[in-house]
Amino acid sequence: HHRGSETRFLVMRAYNYWDFPKGLMELGEAPIEAALREVLEETGQQELSFPWGTDYYTTSRYAGGKVAHYFLARTRTDKVRLGVNPTLGRPEHQEYRWVTAIEARQLLNERVYGALQWAFEKMTRGAARTEIERGDRFSGG
Repeated sequence: HHRGSETRFLVMRAYNYWDFPKGLMELGEAPIEAALREVLEETGQQELSFPWGTDYYTTSRYAGGKVAHYFLARTRTDKVRLGVNPTLGRPEHQEYRWVTAIEARQLLNERVYGALQWAFEKMTRGAARTEIERGDRFSGG
């Protein structure tokens, strides 16, 4: 999402953990189908475009062997509705924020930060590390 000329990334908080929207693939579902479904369920966002293609970033294994696949999509709205998970009876996330890459770097752990770097590099063709690292130095990170 763009706010003025600035690109913003949607991050969501579950307890003290910040991440991008994501979830489990259902039986027979392709990764892109799971991503679209999960984004709709968790955020209400349904008008996504994929101007950088539909390839994805895959994390290293974590939490008992799971991996996450992150896609890079664009939306024209910043409206988010935290969807209620029927199993939990409440939203999976307590908060969301639209943040710059530098702000995201301060919230994300190393595994998720890899996805941010990948996304930013796709968008800027290699300038990501320079801008994010400037923010790291500024924030003391």
